[in-house]
Formats: sequence, C-alpha cells, structure tokens
Amino acid sequence: MQKILNFINGKLQEPEDKKYIENFNPSRGLVYSLIPNSNEADVNLAVEAAQKAFPAWSKLTPDQRAQYLRKLSTAILQKLDLFVQAESIDNGKPVSVARAVDIPRSARNFEFFAEAITQFHGESFRTGADALNFTDYSPLGVVACISPWNLPLYLLTWKIAPALAAGNTVVAKPSELTPMTAFLLSQVVDEIGLPPGVLNIVHGTGPNVGSPLVQHPKIKAISFTGSTATGQSIAKATASQFKKISLEMGGKNPNIIFADCDFEKALETTLRSTFANQGQICLCGSRIFVEKSIYEKFKTALIEKTKSLKQGDPLLNETQQGALVSEAHMNKVLSYISLAKNEGGKILTGGRRFESSGELAKGFYVEPTLIENLAFNSRVNQEEIFGPVASMTPFETEADVLAMANSTKYGLSATVWTKDIDRAQRLSRGLEAGIVWVNTWMLRDLRTPFGGVKDSGYGREGGMDALKFFSEVKNTCIQYDEKT
Repeated sequence: MQKILNFINGKLQEPEDKKYIENFNPSRGLVYSLIPNSNEADVNLAVEAAQKAFPAWSKLTPDQRAQYLRKLSTAILQKLDLFVQAESIDNGKPVSVARAVDIPRSARNFEFFAEAITQFHGESFRTGADALNFTDYSPLGVVACISPWNLPLYLLTWKIAPALAAGNTVVAKPSELTPMTAFLLSQVVDEIGLPPGVLNIVHGTGPNVGSPLVQHPKIKAISFTGSTATGQSIAKATASQFKKISLEMGGKNPNIIFADCDFEKALETTLRSTFANQGQICLCGSRIFVEKSIYEKFKTALIEKTKSLKQGDPLLNETQQGALVSEAHMNKVLSYISLAKNEGGKILTGGRRFESSGELAKGFYVEPTLIENLAFNSRVNQEEIFGPVASMTPFETEADVLAMANSTKYGLSATVWTKDIDRAQRLSRGLEAGIVWVNTWMLRDLRTPFGGVKDSGYGREGGMDALKFFSEVKNTCIQYDEKT
C-alpha cells in the first residue's frame, strides 16, 4: 500500500514517529493509501527548514521568484492526467471536474501570481515642498497555509502561490482527507529545483499538526480555508500572538431568481451552482429563492434536470455526480435530510444514499436532493450542510427575499437573476455577502478580492489583496533640503 510522505527541507520523508493514518477512496469506501500522522516534532522541523531558507529566498528579485512559480505551473500541466486521476480518486469528484476545473486552476494560480508579483509595488506621496513619503512591501518570514478537502490542490496553490511570490517561505498543511495531490506537488517541487525549505508540506490531523503549526511562535501569518468552527479556534489560539490571519470559512449562499430572469440560463446555472462537486463548494447556492409567479414552473424544470444527473463512478467521463469525501461527511449530510423531514420539509427529489453495486457498493454517495416547505429560519436553512442538498422557497417581494437571504450567520456569496439593472444594483448592495454574482455564477477574475462577511470570513484573498496579506508594509518619510 502506498505511503504518502511529508516534504521537509527539500526531502520526502516519513513522520518522526513513523505513525500513519488510513486514506480512503470515497467512491469505493476502501483504504487505498496511508497518510503521515505527523505531530509537533514534524512541524518544528518544517518551520526550522523554512526559517533557514527564508533569507536567501526573500532576497531573490520578484522576477526570479516568478520564474520558479512558472516552472511549477508548467510541471503541473505536464502531469495533468496524473493529477486529475489522483484528485478524483482521493476526493470522489468526477474526473471531468478535476480535468476542467481543479488541476488547470491550480496551475493557473502559480502562473497568475508569477505575473502579479512583477506588478506589485508601493506608493509615493509628495508632502509639501520638501518631503517625500513612500511605502515599501517586504516578506513576513515563515507563513502557514492550511487548505480544505473540497478543492484540495486548487485551494492549496491559491495560498502557496502568493505567499512564495511575496518572498515568504511556507509550511503547508493539506487536509488529511485528501492528501494525494499535495504529495504529488511535493514531487514536482523537487523536480523543478525549488530551493530546499522554501516550501514544506506536513500531513496530519488538525489537532496534531494544525494546532502546533498555528501556535508556533515563528509563524508570522496564517492563511486558512475550512469550517467556521476551526477558523474560530485559530482566531482564539493566535489572538495573543498578533499573527496576521486570513480566514475563509463556511457559507449558506442564497440564489435569488426573479420572474424576469433568463429562464433557461438561470435554470442551467442553478443546477450547476447547487450540485457542482456534489455541493461541496463553499460558493454553492444551497438556498434557492424563486419569485412566486414562476415558482412552480422553475421547480418542475429543476426537479427534472436534477433527476437526469448521472451519478456513479467518478473515474468515468460521463459521471456528473461523484461521491462525498468521507463516510462521516455522508452521514452528516443524510442527517440533515432527516432533520428537514422533521422540520416539515418535503423531499422533491433525492433524499437518500445513492445505492450502487460492485466496486461502488461501499462508496459514500448521496442523491442530489431538493427540499421545499421549510421555514427560512429552520435549521436546515440556517446551518451549512456542504453537500448535494438545497431548499426551494417562493417569495413575493424584493424586501421579503432580501430579509430571508440575509437571515443566516453566513455571508460568503449570493446570486441574483434579473434583467432589471436597478433591482440588481439594490440587491447587490443590500445582500450581506462578500461576493455577489448577477446573472452568472462562479465567474472568477483572479485579480478581484475573495472572501466573506459575518461568520464566512475574515480578510480577503486574491490578486493584490493576497500579496498585501503576505507582506509587511513600511512607510518612509524623507524631508530634504531644497537648497543647492
């Protein structure tokens, strides 16, 4: 059985105490590899390696660092099929999704920040007749990048790329549920000749690796994507240390559909925004609000399209719905479907564990599920499920739907479907969300800030915001003698 290894100081190595945990293939429900059950000793080695590498790495010019990032991007694309299959097996997502989205975007992250760092600069301000102020950005030192299981390589590189580009050295912790593409990235880093210690990857659980990493006194900043509960723990653990933290957490995103929408586009996109990656994307629209005059028509059409989704083996190109990431997560999702029934909800389609046979019989599958008749303030409509489950609710007025949309503790994203530009502008300003899409979904420009409000996030990622987060800013004021 394959053993995944840590990557510390430019070397693939076993955890210090030689302990491992099982890694499951979620589509089969079977163990297929072993993950290092690392601990504080491994974290300390990685931080020490990153500290030693920092002086030389930080002194490279932005263009020199950018060249390494471009090599990483190219190397990932050269091994596209390897990364795609690994991501599909490890996560349970359809191979078509990994090929079209996850792996190309991972390569693009390195390419984008390779370009962005060459355009990253401070500002200058002439103060009066004889003084000049100018700002300068410098790297922080050793930073921690902690990524989730739903978009394993995609979100890991989204953090690593700007951190390295800005001149920091990194200790990264991928999710213990989906470690394989991070392991492959370690091999690529070694192949392209990134200096030892610049990027270190330590595998293991949150308590054993994540906790000592975020509390390590030499870690200057933490970029985290994951659950709100873990983000809160990180904030509490680091509050007295005054570390920089960026927290991208949960979502319970509204998808608001008005009668004047482009019906077919709204329908097709809603299907995708509800069930993409089995609903395991923080940006998925899990609360679908439809104007009353078109509610029945839209509901009927969405049920039909949901039923037509092909669910099964993620490694088949025709599969549209794969497995959930773990048995525990599958059971959590199923428990919310049971809760919905107890709260008076009506299952429109789905609502069960997807039954299969042969190799897939033990896989962690849940049918794409639509539910109606739930109160907007029910638990199912307030708590993050993070699976292929969405509620449908009719509304009559703009004010009513805005109140329902803003009723949760989350505020990551929202989607609005209307041809009325005035309404779109009003809703965009009124929605409590860090990202609002109008007549589209998941249309991303990597230059724009990404993040949420309320319990969905703290800080922003993306573009220059990411480079600023991973940098220290200094202002210098020089007064000079104008006399010659």
